[in-house]
Amino acid sequence: MGPIRVFIVDDSAVIRRVIATMLASDPEMIVAGNASNGIQALARLPDARADLVTLDIEMPGMDGLATLVEIRKLYPKLPVIMFSTLTERGASATLEALTRGASDYLTKPSGETSQLSRAQLREDLLRKIKSLCAARPTVHPPAPLPRPSRMPVGEARTQIDVVVIGSSTGGPNALTAILPQIPRGFSVPVLVVQHMPPLFTRLFADRLNSLGPLTVQEGREGERLLPGQVWIAPGDRHMTVVRRGAEFAIRLNQHPPENSCRPAVDVLFRSVAESFKANVLAIVLTGMGADGTRGCANIREAGGQVIVQDEESSVVWGMPGSVVAAQLADDIYSLSRIGPETVRRVSARRVLAKASHA
Repeated sequence: MGPIRVFIVDDSAVIRRVIATMLASDPEMIVAGNASNGIQALARLPDARADLVTLDIEMPGMDGLATLVEIRKLYPKLPVIMFSTLTERGASATLEALTRGASDYLTKPSGETSQLSRAQLREDLLRKIKSLCAARPTVHPPAPLPRPSRMPVGEARTQIDVVVIGSSTGGPNALTAILPQIPRGFSVPVLVVQHMPPLFTRLFADRLNSLGPLTVQEGREGERLLPGQVWIAPGDRHMTVVRRGAEFAIRLNQHPPENSCRPAVDVLFRSVAESFKANVLAIVLTGMGADGTRGCANIREAGGQVIVQDEESSVVWGMPGSVVAAQLADDIYSLSRIGPETVRRVSARRVLAKASHA
């Protein structure tokens, strides 16, 4: 395989040079071409043979969102990383881009960006490009896990009292597909860690709240968990759960990042395994890296259930693939099946509860 060919779209010549310099620092990448606006990009892409596009959101004429829509019509599988400003407007536009098919996003450098921040941006950009462009070998689901307590599909080991979800790259689209499928009156709380910075998580919670019957909001310190409510971990805060008598409450902290992430999926999963014991359903969705794998081990050791998104429907099969490789997944489902399967597994708790009181 030759080097990864990256096509850069940005109306700023300075930013195009910055990105090109970052790519030139890695021998595995080359600049396949560049454009200063969307119309120019669409005209040049056919000859560029690009493996990936970096796309600015705010451009004169055809902006990044409109350009993305056209790219998706012509190249449905071409990875696209959006570059946006870290402002409310930029964050809102980025979330819109993710729902329109963007693969991932990064905050573009500004004149005030420090050398350290630029170094981090370079590292993040190269990592994301390699992950999105990696050849994806077919991974066959493992044979049924050798676990005596495992029940056949369709049966439940224990009642479920909480659902926890971890996601990263591709997660906004996946969560947008899953959460609206959960009906009003859902009998347990849902806690979500999506790798995003602070401003993004609040806007993302607002967006999800507008799409379905469940109340979705950013996690707040000390908030009591209630059935049918969804809590998104705030950017730059780990989210955990503590037991207070018969109730459970959210706790937030800024302890060191885990897996280079804050919030981290492992932190939440470890916490619910301790607080809810076996009564947990964990779901690991699309994302690069391995955040969530150790937390899934905690949940399985406590007797809880773990399901993951399949490779075919994942933007990046890093996080769910890591759980499968560690033989911690009870089952693997396509994105379209995860919502209904979540509802089915949680509804089984009522049957178990009734049986226990019979």
